[in-house]
Parts: sequence; C-alpha cells; structure tokens
Amino acid sequence: MKIVLFGKGGQVGWELQRALSPLGELIALDFDSADFCGDFTKLAGIADTLKQLRPDVIVNAAAHTAVDKAESEPELARTINALAPGVLAREAHHLGALLVHYSTDYVFDGSGVQAWKETDTPAPLSVYGRTKLEGEKLIQASGCKHLIFRTSWVYAARGGNFAKTMLRLAQERESLTVIDDQVGAPTGAELLADVTVHALRQVMVHPEDGGLYHLAAAGQTSWNGYAKHVIAQAKVADKARKIIAKEVLAVPSSAFVTAAVRPHNSRLDTSRLQATFGLRLPPWQQGVDRMLTEIL
Repeated sequence: MKIVLFGKGGQVGWELQRALSPLGELIALDFDSADFCGDFTKLAGIADTLKQLRPDVIVNAAAHTAVDKAESEPELARTINALAPGVLAREAHHLGALLVHYSTDYVFDGSGVQAWKETDTPAPLSVYGRTKLEGEKLIQASGCKHLIFRTSWVYAARGGNFAKTMLRLAQERESLTVIDDQVGAPTGAELLADVTVHALRQVMVHPEDGGLYHLAAAGQTSWNGYAKHVIAQAKVADKARKIIAKEVLAVPSSAFVTAAVRPHNSRLDTSRLQATFGLRLPPWQQGVDRMLTEIL
C-alpha cells in the first residue's frame, strides 16, 4: 500500500506519520517539501504530485487553522481548506484511491446543548468554518472513496497548545480568567491518528463504511474546566512547580474580543463512528493527562 500524507509538520500530521508507517510505503509531505509539492496554495503542483506518486491512500492533515486570521485572508483560507481538498478528491477519484480528510465542529453554529450529529444541518459562523464545510462538500461531490472526520479542540504535546499556555500563565498570575460558555471535548492528535488507521484499514476492505464521521474524545468540558483540570494535574505531578494561580475565574466569550465567532456548543455525537468501527472512545481527561506527563 502506498500512502501520501499532506501536512506532516502539523500536530495531527506528526502523529499520523507514526500511525500510518506500519501500513506500507509512506510519503509524508509538507508545504516546503523539496521532492514533491505539498504546498496547498499551488493546486496544479498538488495534482501533479498525486499523478506522479499514484497512491492507494491520500491523507490530508493540512489546513488553514488560524481561525481569526482567516477572517482577513478568506481567499487563502478557501484555497487551503476547500479548493486544495477538492483537487485531492478529484485525483483520488481518478486513481481509485481512498481520501482521508479532517474537518471541524466549526461547520455548525454552536447553538443548543445537544451533541451534533453528522445529519445535522451545518451553519458555520466564520470564514474558517465556511471554508472547511466547502472542502467537505467538494470531497463528497467528487465521487471518490473517502473518510471525513469532524473533530474539535485538537491538541498535542508537540507544539503550542492551550494546556501549555495555561501552565505558563498559572506560574505568572495569581488569578486567571478563562471562558466557561464554550463546551466541547479536548481531543488528542494521537487519538485522531490511531482511530484514522483503524478506520482506514476497515474501509480499504469494506468501502461501504466510508463517509462522514464525528470523532472526538468522550465527555465534555468548558475551556474553564479544561484549564482547572490542567492546573490541578500539574500540581499533583510536580509539587515543586511554581504555580501561583489561586483561582481560575469563569467569564463569558464576550470578555475576549476575537475576529472570528466561536461556537458555544462544540459537542460532537460520535455514536456512528463507534458503532461502525467497533470503538470505544476514551474520556478527554485520559488523553490530556497523557499529554501532561510528556510536557511537565
């Protein structure tokens, strides 16, 4: 099996390199790769790369994920999040390859309190959400074999993340203010990569199991609850750590002005994924605690 992975340098791409390697020949590319084009702003180059390599599986972990910045550069966000995946889908269809792609809870408007199902009507609030939704639609319309995973609140030990920011601030301030009216499930890049491989193997044998799935860790919390958990675990893991924060105050989203509107309800219903692929997704705390053992 030949696999081409785009976006190898990102949080999910980094974990996918590990998880995909045992499946066959893995060619991992990034925007600055030398031998083949992995730059999603160069659509013709991406198409040529796939024509030359002729993979059995294409995995797309590349995206324009700077949510606020996307508001001021919508065409760039659309090229990377929608048009480039559309090219991948077109080439996958011609090759008979399977395309794996990642999307987001931002395709929904964040209303209500119920976990979003794959059949719920999207209504994105931001450029990021709209371009990711367009990418989904282009893939689905192409006729290619595909797996699309919508996920939320992605983190990894590698690179910057919310937990690292909270730990740094907790060493600098006695009081933190963190949003409590956005609810979701922190989901580790490691979990995304491992579930991807499990599902990919099944769909290669049973292509009828392809399609759109919601994939996130089990349970739910607010950003405020997430911060409190991280700080509490840090205190347990390292009593000498200089955490001076005595409180994590809850504030509404309106306390922070951002260019892009964030959904308040990022809960994702993963029952379809778990039933189709025979999985039990772990609670969000489990993955966060594993990540903390690496960075503390």
